[in-house]
Amino acid sequence: MKGVVLAGGTGSRLHPLTRVTNKHLLPVYNQPMIFYPVQTLVNAGIQNILVVTGGQNAGEFLRLLSNGKDFGLKHINYTYQEGEGGIADALRLAEHFIEGERVCVILGDNIIENNICEAVERFQRQERGAHIILKEVDDPERFGCPEIRETRIVAIEEKPKQPKSRYAVTGMYFFDGTVFEKIRRLQPSWRGELEITDVNNMYLAEGSLTFSVLDGWWTDAGTFESLRRASNLVAETGANKLTQPARAPRR
Repeated sequence: MKGVVLAGGTGSRLHPLTRVTNKHLLPVYNQPMIFYPVQTLVNAGIQNILVVTGGQNAGEFLRLLSNGKDFGLKHINYTYQEGEGGIADALRLAEHFIEGERVCVILGDNIIENNICEAVERFQRQERGAHIILKEVDDPERFGCPEIRETRIVAIEEKPKQPKSRYAVTGMYFFDGTVFEKIRRLQPSWRGELEITDVNNMYLAEGSLTFSVLDGWWTDAGTFESLRRASNLVAETGANKLTQPARAPRR
């Protein structure tokens, strides 16, 4: 399985911090933001990684990440997204890199306490389709939000005004090789972007979308509030743990 980190965009919600640098190069506690999603992929056993950059400071990613030696990698691939066309538009640029294989996609501002090893193993057992990772949050209206009936997702709505659950679709996705054919069928949303939620709903319509719920905390870092929260969480508990604390026995 290959990995893609999406780190393009202009980071407009973090102005003026992002006037002179890419959002994903900002510090989260003691490391650049981009370090956390790359480490998430490496911890899951993914060694072949593409970073999609953008903006006026794309060259800084090469200076910072180099060939991936800080993560024990031999090489990191890079490509460039012009403008802001949405998550699916950024992923489209990875088609030449994926070459029909399975892929784990992670947004460059997503930070987790533990790891995604269990989700990777589950997706590897799927014959086809996609897998998404959910997390219960206080503000599901900020994210793609699933409607869940019993143990099944029946629909996913992007930034709903009236969320149908307390879960968010985290910025971590697993797709088979048909994802790019699906992206080519997309039409821009009311935001003028190609939405990854629409891709997930295509898999859902095929009956090939599965999901799991993440252990430990998860946060994005795309607003001032979530950036502060991410730094505090990393400082207090650490991030990207390979071992997880034992769960208390059920009563």
